[in-house]
Amino acid sequence: MREALKVIQQRTEDQLRAELAQLALADARLADAMMYGVLNGGKRLRPFLVYATAEALGGSREQADAAAVAIEMVHSYSLVHDDLPAMDDDDLRRGKPTCHIAFDEATAILAGDGLLTAAFEVLAKAPHQNDRQRLTLIRLLANGAGGAGMVAGQSIDLGHVGKQMTLQQLENMHRHKTGALIRVSVQMGAAAVCDTLAPATEQALIAYADAVGLAFQVWDDILDIEGDTAVLGKQQGADLALNKPTYPALLGLEGARRKAQELIADAHAALASVPGDTRLLADLADYIISRDH
Repeated sequence: MREALKVIQQRTEDQLRAELAQLALADARLADAMMYGVLNGGKRLRPFLVYATAEALGGSREQADAAAVAIEMVHSYSLVHDDLPAMDDDDLRRGKPTCHIAFDEATAILAGDGLLTAAFEVLAKAPHQNDRQRLTLIRLLANGAGGAGMVAGQSIDLGHVGKQMTLQQLENMHRHKTGALIRVSVQMGAAAVCDTLAPATEQALIAYADAVGLAFQVWDDILDIEGDTAVLGKQQGADLALNKPTYPALLGLEGARRKAQELIADAHAALASVPGDTRLLADLADYIISRDH
């Protein structure tokens, strides 16, 4: 799995560099900040999901390139903004100074804005899709990234710092904040190669993505307690310091581990209803709860 992930990481970064170069950005400092925000060693799990889903449904990596780049641009923008003083106020991201530390706060905001809008330009001119597929990809990303998805989750998160949350409320927050982009990664991987999808296959892929997305967050919460700052690439204990609601806080560490394992079992069960070679999707599910960062 780790070798497969490395291949996708390299492909994604090559594609990101190429797309950013084609944008002909008009301000050098902004261009540097955008590059810094998106090319700083991310795991590229969302592009991996795009590629793995496309391949499971009989598509090629070339067909998935635009969707993979777009989803990673949006994810990277969200991290740049998430790190800002008005939000999580983090100084470290992936072992490096966060964008607003490396540059300045205003430039980081603009870099995030630039990455977000660039994502839709990439999809609008996607070379291996027809007009219907391009519109579907744009709609999916807008829905997953906006007020019905990731942005809503971030708002819920910020509104509950220092407050008690029930398990149901916590899951609702993370199904939006983290889960929405993971779900849309799978949906975009399918839309990049299929004009239509059998309803049973579509629902199975969504069930897989939802289980993986929630497991990812549960494991992140565990790593925030048990992980090493040097390995995590961000400050260990950051959520605890901010008194954020987490799965270990509600379930205990062992309960959180069981929850993650149950979700991955759900992900594997969902894949049984997806035609094609789903081994990469299955391997990613297992990786989610074995990673150390």
